[in-house]
Amino acid sequence: MSDHHTYKKAELVGSSTNSVEDAINNALAEANKSLDLMEWFEVVETRGHIRDGKVAHFQVTIKVGFKIANS
Repeated sequence: MSDHHTYKKAELVGSSTNSVEDAINNALAEANKSLDLMEWFEVVETRGHIRDGKVAHFQVTIKVGFKIANS
């Protein structure tokens, strides 16, 4: 067992018609299908799409940190 860990970051963009929180959760759910050992995320950017003067989609760019196996 090592006394340190090494991580890698992946940048993702999630979207939702409901909320920023849903956009984050959607991105994490998709990432979870192919990334193992995810441990944290940071929000890098928040933006949205406007239709008829209202929010149509929330878009959130996040960086997901995941541990490199056996590190």
